[in-house]
Amino acid sequence: MSKSKEQKHKNRKHRKVGTSHLEQLHINAAGIDIGAEFHYVAVPPGRDPEGRDVRHFSTFTVELHRLADWLRRCNIDTVSMESTGIYWIPVFEILDSQGFDVRLVNPRNVKNAPGRKTDVLDCQWIQQLHTYGLLQGAFRPANHICELRAYLRQRAMLLSYASHHIQHIQKALEQMNIKLNEVISDITGVTGMKIIRAVISGERNPVKLASMRDAHCKNSETIIAKALEGNWRSEHVFALRQAVELYDFYKQQIIACETEIQRHLESFEDRSDGSSLEKPRRKSRGSSNQFHFDVRSYLYRMTGVDVTRIEGIEASTALNIIGEIGIDMSPWPTVKHFTSWLGLCPGSKITGGKIFSSKTKPSANRAAHAFRLAAYSLQRSKSAIDAFLRRKKAQKGAPKAITATAHKIARIFYNMLKYGTEYVDLGQEYYEQRYQDRVIANLKRKAKQFGFELVTIEENKLLTGLPAS
Repeated sequence: MSKSKEQKHKNRKHRKVGTSHLEQLHINAAGIDIGAEFHYVAVPPGRDPEGRDVRHFSTFTVELHRLADWLRRCNIDTVSMESTGIYWIPVFEILDSQGFDVRLVNPRNVKNAPGRKTDVLDCQWIQQLHTYGLLQGAFRPANHICELRAYLRQRAMLLSYASHHIQHIQKALEQMNIKLNEVISDITGVTGMKIIRAVISGERNPVKLASMRDAHCKNSETIIAKALEGNWRSEHVFALRQAVELYDFYKQQIIACETEIQRHLESFEDRSDGSSLEKPRRKSRGSSNQFHFDVRSYLYRMTGVDVTRIEGIEASTALNIIGEIGIDMSPWPTVKHFTSWLGLCPGSKITGGKIFSSKTKPSANRAAHAFRLAAYSLQRSKSAIDAFLRRKKAQKGAPKAITATAHKIARIFYNMLKYGTEYVDLGQEYYEQRYQDRVIANLKRKAKQFGFELVTIEENKLLTGLPAS
């Protein structure tokens, strides 16, 4: 950075934000305005020996440690900052490691008055709001969960990159007029990759290529051979070769990432009390994106309960959820707090006693997305949760039904982790019977309000003396 630019930042006049008459809850509070090149930090007036209540520090690591030392000299014990991009992560981790109570707040909650937008005023405004207890820190799990979350998000990113190269493979095959994806269900499966690798090696005979068909394929060798009559241009074969090499590379990176995930899972405390894990009640769906190790046993060891017994929750889904929320449910006092944080419960936009909207709030919560995927997968199961999904779908449509079902699954998940209870699915017949009993009870109550008595047809025949059917 040029000397003139550095001098400009030093000579900038620091305006003070006016004080409030509210009760000060955090006297030793500081506010940080996060930036890509500089972080502006404000402390309470009179704390700095040089009278500089607002200072700026560059984003270099040595400067961040100097920032922590200055906050310590100013007797600061709690700090608030905005979640600006990913620039807040080094500041948060360094200050947290040095014993400060660091709070990450939503930028929407710290907006200043219009027309007063500078870095200096922003950090002073954050410090003032935090002093009066007007800022609530965002949820951030424990460090060992944050590490697990980083590995899982890295794996998800690698899977996304690998899927792009599957599309490149399909494109190259389509350019050669090879209709492989029309005769087999997955071109990255056993049959598909055998044929593709043989094509890259120089094999062009469709009959020989079709003979590599796996015994479980639905289509015969004759049909597959017709789909493998192609236009073997060299540029298309070259594009196919590079796409396969990139796909193989990312598969290797995914396995390496899963090895790190497995190593980290072994460091968690064993809460299973040495009890053995029961066999799964349902067969897991086969997928090329499944982990290469037994995730279910590690989950049981970490939590002490088998969360995969919940319908729709596969082992990989449960691991992704735990990677986002952790295994300690104490940050949410009740299950209502938990589902509200997920954004799965109905909204409450009420004015004058009139409900204007009950839509769920928009959220990019990854755990909520996983619960929605679990609810979406229950389209053809025969469980109580699936019966609930079908009834809600008939009432409110598919999107709202999936959200309501995700809300129910999240409540079960929360109670299992917090109280260590096991989930037992009573089946769709039990759910349907309870729903029918509930509807009949409501009808009887309404009939009684109007002076009528609701009886069944069989009871009516007994009362009137007619023969029962």
